[in-house]
Amino acid sequence: MNQVSVIILGWNSLSYLQKFLPSLIANTPSDLADIVVVDNASTDGTAEWISSEHPGIILKVFDRNYGYAGGYKIAIEDIQTKYSVLLNSDVEVTPGWINALVKFMEKHPAAGAVAPKIRSYSNRDSFEYAGAAGGWIDCYGYPFCRGRIFNSIERDTGQFDQPVRVFWASGACLMVSNEAYRNSGELDPLFFAHMEEIDLCWRFHSHGYEVWYTPDSLIFHVGGGALPNESPHKLYLNFRNNLLLLRKNLPSEALSRILFIRKVLDGIAALQYLLKGKPASFMAVLKAHRDFSRLWKKEYRNYSGLTHHTPWQLDGWYNKSIVAAFYIAGKRKFIELINQR
Repeated sequence: MNQVSVIILGWNSLSYLQKFLPSLIANTPSDLADIVVVDNASTDGTAEWISSEHPGIILKVFDRNYGYAGGYKIAIEDIQTKYSVLLNSDVEVTPGWINALVKFMEKHPAAGAVAPKIRSYSNRDSFEYAGAAGGWIDCYGYPFCRGRIFNSIERDTGQFDQPVRVFWASGACLMVSNEAYRNSGELDPLFFAHMEEIDLCWRFHSHGYEVWYTPDSLIFHVGGGALPNESPHKLYLNFRNNLLLLRKNLPSEALSRILFIRKVLDGIAALQYLLKGKPASFMAVLKAHRDFSRLWKKEYRNYSGLTHHTPWQLDGWYNKSIVAAFYIAGKRKFIELINQR
């Protein structure tokens, strides 16, 4: 049996699969990894194309769209390999990409997850928004990356060419130890999409595992494939799931204070959308807060949380406001944040 299952979860992503699957096959040794395509009830002929053009690939077809979190949760349930790679369909891999990830995990048995360097497919010398060189999070739950703070994206000049422990690793390309993944509670399907990998990585930390970034593996990510960046629904998921992330994982002594501040900050963001003539975005934020409360009361009634855990002691926790650092202090690069600490 191979060591790795490379799992691509797709929803109406046939064009990306046609573009990027051949290079994935060419750069993924068949004696090291199985390639699994999971079709989240697409209507674009994905399953038929895989069956016809790539019969050697393992194909799973779902009856409906379970989202990123739910789809991967189901897909990994019967995986027997030591590691899984959660790989977006809009990713171009490079030679040696998976060998470097496996080598890293084998050398770091405490690692629950590791992510490669992620650069932009369209601007190839720059980092990519969704993962860059590893994820951090600020004290109010705003995620950012080494190499990307909000919409400020750095060029890759070798400034992040050392492996480091981080707070979260991007779901665009995420290798997990399947043992650690199952011990830590797996992906939460109620997130559907967005922030679910940060929730998973937070639980990795809480169960004693490490999360890493390694520059020895490189991929190029298109980004914004399933939901465009300006989509109100994407905005809704990000705001709702960020609240779920905090509610699930913050220690009890900090929860009320941080959630209150987040609600104030989110209210300010909503008003800005309204003033900019974006009523759909304004309503998306309001709906996110409403549905967060409803979802918590309905689905997380018996959730005890991990109140023993102190996140500000973890790698990748920025114990200040990234909003203030970026918009008030003008910090645009990651190194400026570190020098500020």
